[in-house]
Amino acid sequence: MNLVKHNSNIPQQYINAVCIFLLLFISLELFSHETAGSFNSYRIPERAIEFPDTDKYLTIVADLHTHSVFSDGHVWPNIRVSEALRDGLDAIAITEHLEYQPHISDIPHKDRNTAYLIAAEAAKNTNLIVISGSEITRENPIGHMNAIFIEDSNKLMSLDNSKIAEAAKLVEERKDEVTVHGGMDAANHLALASLWPVANAVNKANEQGGFVFWNHPTYKVNNGIATLSKKHIEFIENGTLHGIEVVNENIFSEEAFAIALDYNLTIIGTSDVHNLIDWDYPSHQNQHRPVTLILAEERTKPAMKAALMNGRTVVWYKNLLIGKENNIQPLLNAMVRIDSARYQDNSEILEVTIKNKSDTKIQMTNLSDYSFSSNHDIIEVPAQSEINLNIKTKEQLSSISLEFKILSALVRPKIHPTLILHSKIASD
Repeated sequence: MNLVKHNSNIPQQYINAVCIFLLLFISLELFSHETAGSFNSYRIPERAIEFPDTDKYLTIVADLHTHSVFSDGHVWPNIRVSEALRDGLDAIAITEHLEYQPHISDIPHKDRNTAYLIAAEAAKNTNLIVISGSEITRENPIGHMNAIFIEDSNKLMSLDNSKIAEAAKLVEERKDEVTVHGGMDAANHLALASLWPVANAVNKANEQGGFVFWNHPTYKVNNGIATLSKKHIEFIENGTLHGIEVVNENIFSEEAFAIALDYNLTIIGTSDVHNLIDWDYPSHQNQHRPVTLILAEERTKPAMKAALMNGRTVVWYKNLLIGKENNIQPLLNAMVRIDSARYQDNSEILEVTIKNKSDTKIQMTNLSDYSFSSNHDIIEVPAQSEINLNIKTKEQLSSISLEFKILSALVRPKIHPTLILHSKIASD
């Protein structure tokens, strides 16, 4: 059977062979394991994280702290891209440890940009924005810091061979940890790289226009309370430390939240994922990764960085929104609204439909003088859903205003924002 009809003198068997080759090539391109696939083919509706834009800004859903096998993660970088697409993220940062390289013997790489470059290539034909970054790794009290939107990760690390003996002494002091954390090669690299002053790494990140934030400030702190060191204060005062994680993985730190407010640091929440995202945040248990909602003017890297530098973020953690009041309020206004208001059969019972246009469940308590005939004062509006309230207004009104305290949001530790919903009342 001829695959192609032709009038040339080329033998049919050659044409058939070419057609078979082309089919094989197209199949390999379509089903290659090296790409992340398209946005539409990977996005899973039940996993996708969706929040509405505010009146002034786009709401960018981002995870700014992730790892692959190029530091201490357990997946190839393109898997991070696939997971982000499945979760409907707008942006993801690849932030490998510079100094801590437990896989250095198995995956040696001199270019610390490698993981980012692989992820960026995997996302090339998708809507996902991949952000370059690195994790600067030191012992407490400095701890770890992420630098994102940088140009070259290699410049944030330096190995001074004149300090090899000093590094060897550090390794000997902690030899019990060596076999657990990647062996002698990894231990020697970590010790030598960590001897480079942390201020040098932070300054190099800032010279590249990077955004620097303090990671998991409760990590390996005995009392679990985030506490600023003199070095952190120095970085804040000279403008080289811009943000702080108030949420990392499954930990929310009220103390870190307070530090962010007191020192005007950008509020960040991240997954810090090392395993498969499904393992750490299983969707069948209705879990989701913590994300930073960036309120940006455009869906571009420069606009996102500008928003972060100006502190325009809200963190979504479990069923809680965390942020500064001037960021939380417009987001709540976009998320929750009265969809309709109408009196029942010329009575004085007003039926109001309240709609939630976000992926977080809204829990709120009634602060208005009205009482409800079908609900008590604590109300729950499921994610991407609506509820009906029957309100006893005592007389027929032409409009209604309802005030609620939003229990599923925080603007300061233990302080919840309020939300006023207005609506005209439909006349029959």
